[in-house]
Formats: sequence, structure tokens, C-alpha cells
Amino acid sequence: MNRARAAARVRIRRYGPPDGRARGADDRVAGEEPLELRYRVGDAWEPLVVTMRTPGADFELAAGFLLAEGIVRERRDLPGMAYCVDVDEDQHYNVVNVDLGPGARLPAAHELRRFAATSACGVCGKGQLEALSMAGCASVPPIAPVNASLIASLPERMRERQDLFERTGGLHAAALFGADGALLALREDVGRHNALDKLLGWAFLEGRVPVHGALVCVSGRASFELAQKCVAAGVGLLAAVSAPSSLAVDVARRFGLTLAGFVRAGRFNVYAGAERVVDDVTSTSDADRSRP
Repeated sequence: MNRARAAARVRIRRYGPPDGRARGADDRVAGEEPLELRYRVGDAWEPLVVTMRTPGADFELAAGFLLAEGIVRERRDLPGMAYCVDVDEDQHYNVVNVDLGPGARLPAAHELRRFAATSACGVCGKGQLEALSMAGCASVPPIAPVNASLIASLPERMRERQDLFERTGGLHAAALFGADGALLALREDVGRHNALDKLLGWAFLEGRVPVHGALVCVSGRASFELAQKCVAAGVGLLAAVSAPSSLAVDVARRFGLTLAGFVRAGRFNVYAGAERVVDDVTSTSDADRSRP
């Protein structure tokens, strides 16, 4: 990752203790630049999507987006990616050309209009659950029961590894954990959708998709798009620090994704797949009653 682009140093005026007066200070903010994905049509490259993102892990972001949208399903569907050099030099790393294999599902012309993304809202325009089924998404295979204490610990485990957040305080994160709670990978971005695309793109490029039995934790809320991406990659459980949307709950319930929200301060709510969460706290009175 080009850290000079991922985080920028700025001069600020800071207000606060001890006297509330303004003081000059240096600070770091998360970098944000556009990324355009292009795909080949004959001998020409056609634009597919433009998204705002934090520079870094761009190929993973591209792969994760293509996977979530059902354009690629297997590693051979994406034989190559490269930065575009046919643009201004300062934009070389803001345009990625993706080679799609014969098995890739090329979007129809009328579908391309919905591929417009920002770091704030993600890829929008899929307001119906049927879109997931039409894209070939299947129900997530059942996962082994997960201890409640493990779910409650995921945000803190993720937070401990957020290097860019430590430097900027302005990034979302998505982390992939094994069934035992071991951290497998973590990605950060100014956009929460981008962070998850980068994470699942890493898994795809590493040959780990579908990631059956794995757990994903995200630093923000759980929206339809985030639930969709998890289903597309075969994730078993999605834990969000903030609230889920109603459509995210619908997606989780329809496709067998265990969904936990408001996972913070040792508490959380389960909105789908509660049968896969094990209450591992037994009160003393219950234990006493169970004694002969």
C-alpha cells in the first residue's frame, strides 16, 4: 500500500482542554481518491464502475466487487488485472483494467447504469431480494455453533489490528475470522463497502472462496449490500458494530446468514440465525439447580 496516498498529513486548529483555546497542530486524515474499473470489449476498454476509496489493495477491491456482483465466480474468470497507463500520470493508480475470462458474466448494457458507487453508499440500485437469486447466490451452508463470547469479542480483536485507523481515526474496517476466532485478514477503507470488497477480494484471490464457516466483522452498520457480499462469498456470520437495516435482516434470513448487530461493550443482538449462537454463560443459580 502507498501509505502516502492512504493517509495524508494536514495542518489543523484543535479546540479542547485545558482551556478550550484553539491551537495549531498536525493531523492525519484518511486518503480518498476515485478508482475506475474498466473491462475489455474487443480491442477497447469500457468503463464499468467508478468508486471512491482509500488507495491500496486496489486489485483486491476490484476482485471483491466483481465477485459480489456475480460477474466472476471462479479464479479463472479473472485471469488478469493491471493499472491503466493510458491516462495522465497522476491517475495511473486510479484506473484498473480487468481481464474477464470466458466464464465471466458480462453485464448487459442496461445493467451498467446501476454500477455507480461512492465510498458512502456503496453500489446501489438492487432493492429486491430476487436480484440475489438471479445473480446465482445460494443459501449459505450451515456453520458450527458460535459462542456468544466469541462474537462479542470480534470488534475488539479487529480494532487491535486497524493500523490505518490508529494513524487517521477515519476509516472503516472489515475483518475475516476463522471459526476459532483467529484473525485471517483485515482491510480498511474510507468506505465500509470498499473495506468488505477488499477483504472478500483477498479471499477470492487466495482461493478461499467460498469461505464456509468463516466469520466477518465490520466496523459500521450492516446494510443490504454488506449482507449481499457476505452471501456471495459464502460467509457464515456477519457481525456489525452498528445497526443492521431491515433489508439486511431479510437477506440474512432468506440465505441462511447469521447476523449480529450492535456488537459492542460485550453486548449484541442477533437478527438472523440465532440457533447458531451458543449462550456460553451459565448462571450460578442454574448450575445449582442442575446439581442432584
